[in-house]
Amino acid sequence: MKLLYKIFHQDPNHREGIIAVTSGLGISVNFLLAAVKIVLGLLVSSIAIVSEGANNAADALSSVLTFIGTKLAGKRPNPKHPFGYRRIEYLTGLVIALFILVTAIELLISSVRLIFHPEELNISYLAIVIIAVSALIKFFLGIYTIKMGKKAGSSALQAVGIESRNDSFASVITILTAVIFLISHFSLDAYAGILISALIIKAGYDILKETLSELIGRSGKIELADKLYQVIRSTDGIIDASDMMLHNYGPDTWSGSVNVEMNHKKTAGEIFQILHTLQMKIMHEYAVLMIFGIYAVDNDRDDVNAIREDIASFVEEQAHVKSFHAVYLEPQTKKIYCDLIVDYELNDWVALEKEFTDYMKQRYPHSEIGVTIETEYV
Repeated sequence: MKLLYKIFHQDPNHREGIIAVTSGLGISVNFLLAAVKIVLGLLVSSIAIVSEGANNAADALSSVLTFIGTKLAGKRPNPKHPFGYRRIEYLTGLVIALFILVTAIELLISSVRLIFHPEELNISYLAIVIIAVSALIKFFLGIYTIKMGKKAGSSALQAVGIESRNDSFASVITILTAVIFLISHFSLDAYAGILISALIIKAGYDILKETLSELIGRSGKIELADKLYQVIRSTDGIIDASDMMLHNYGPDTWSGSVNVEMNHKKTAGEIFQILHTLQMKIMHEYAVLMIFGIYAVDNDRDDVNAIREDIASFVEEQAHVKSFHAVYLEPQTKKIYCDLIVDYELNDWVALEKEFTDYMKQRYPHSEIGVTIETEYV
């Protein structure tokens, strides 16, 4: 593989280099396999072999799209797109998924037609050997591509690898069909084509669902969020953290916001020093541009701690309330502030707000209750 990196003039330790070389390898291998299979399939009049060849050609074009998408995604940020162009990689994955689905549907139609208008099948053990060798090549190419896709953090490259690996499984079906025909002279070629098309459609659908989820805006990456929460909560001067949002602008390109609880007696200068240092740490170690909101917390007062205990008792009795935070007692007005975190199964937020307000009013009749109800975003 080192030779390929030299040929393509790419850095094996750089994300774009890994994607470029892996895509180049996929293009070369798949075009070669496609040519061999299509020619062989036409010679022996096998729709299953031709369908495999067409699928190899589609995989080659998928690798081309992955390569082009990565190049476009590497464009520098500008005033129109200050977060860069990395989401183009998700669009690449979308195009790949649609291309796979269209190819699979066309193969499915051809296979169904073959059931009603059968053609004579000519197959040989040589063809079976060629398909078997191709299956092994596709399997190891798929495993390698998936590995490199994970290393580079490229969902498009992983999708190409998964499709390549699935192709090897489809080849096994073709081989079994051919062996049955050679032994019994009974052709299952059309049905094998249908089964292979179904496998391709399933792979295309999974890729489509994944890329659409990224484009629509899925919840933030939970593993990354857990690490960030750990770093933030372990920082001196921060009592707790909540309400984290993570916005993805492409692979390894994140911005986010989080609310932190800090003692209300700290000065603006002290708060700045703590949060600025933390912001730089998160930027350098996790490549996340994090913005902080601040909750002033008076956790050194007995009356406030008593309020916390009452709220905790309320939360324990609620099936859909996961946690609470940002408890604060306003010194002058005695207004009590609190945020409740609920799950996505709670439908009536208004009823919960009224129930909580009534509960707190019974215990603190002279205080106004300010409650915010929200869900977790990661």
